[in-house]
Amino acid sequence: MKIALIKGDGIGPEVTEQALKVLYAVSERFKCKFEYREALLGGRAIDETGVPLPDETVDICAGSDAVFLGAVGGPKWDGLPGNLRPEAGLLGIRRALKLFANLRPVMLFPQLRTASPLKAEILSQGFDIMIVRELTGGAYFGEKKRVETKDGIKAWDMMEYTSREIERIAGIAFGIARKRRKRITIVDKANVLESSRLWREVTGSIMKDYGDVEIAYMYVDNAAMQLIRNPGQFDVILTENLFGDILSDEASMLAGSLGMLPSASLGASKACLFEPIHGSAPDIAGKDIANPLAAILSCGMLLKYGFGMEKESDAVLEAVNNALDKGYRTADIMQQGMTLVGTEKMGSIVAENILI
Repeated sequence: MKIALIKGDGIGPEVTEQALKVLYAVSERFKCKFEYREALLGGRAIDETGVPLPDETVDICAGSDAVFLGAVGGPKWDGLPGNLRPEAGLLGIRRALKLFANLRPVMLFPQLRTASPLKAEILSQGFDIMIVRELTGGAYFGEKKRVETKDGIKAWDMMEYTSREIERIAGIAFGIARKRRKRITIVDKANVLESSRLWREVTGSIMKDYGDVEIAYMYVDNAAMQLIRNPGQFDVILTENLFGDILSDEASMLAGSLGMLPSASLGASKACLFEPIHGSAPDIAGKDIANPLAAILSCGMLLKYGFGMEKESDAVLEAVNNALDKGYRTADIMQQGMTLVGTEKMGSIVAENILI
């Protein structure tokens, strides 16, 4: 099984190394073999090749069975034009691999209840949410333009969707809901946006194929409030690109830290992409304090969604839980009475728990 490695920028290489430790442990325990090939993307690619997404990287990723990405970006490259910034490389690889569905699980690890900003009475109910975000349409990929007018500069970003784009992401979301608690909430702004009205029409038309799944619609502003007020009400959330970007980052804080949350991007090609949702955090790079658990859990998603290795994926989650049960914490999730460890030590502890 071939894995393309994009270590990226900032803390990306550090957390990726810990994720690799865990994959090595998985291969030893379950007698499977992974082959790795490193590729450049983002800031490091700009520094070495002049562009955020070299053609060689696209070829390496397309020829792999899965892609693992650490993190990209940083203030070093903020002054570059939009098409040459690190984020352009990330959007470009999603487009090249035809990755249209982003999966972001948000669950509460019981060991980290006090790390969450939510009140204890809300956390007592627990939550386990899967956010399914459309990844290649909407305002991020629509027409963008600036023009001079008599009133100054006018700028716009078109939020566009086709019925086919909505159908394919909805099919994935409904399928996931069917394997979970059979509830799906479609988040939009249909009282204002025509594109949201199309989302409701299309999802309503395919709902008949998923009669066992309960469907609800919710405006995005209400959804943002409900995620804080009562996150346990959600099972699967399906939404478009811009709303999904914002809501998934909001939901990430419910779990206590961005350092705990993985993601997967699926699409039409065989090579799906897996990455922690945190950024490159250049201010803490090289200090051995970054939390590698999101990267490690992303490897768990790689095993499950990339290779169909359910028991191996479960072993990764169990190893993370065991590490937390034993009281090990990185700085972002540190609690009184727990043992503070660095990036490298946490990765080693989880890998050791895989082999127990």
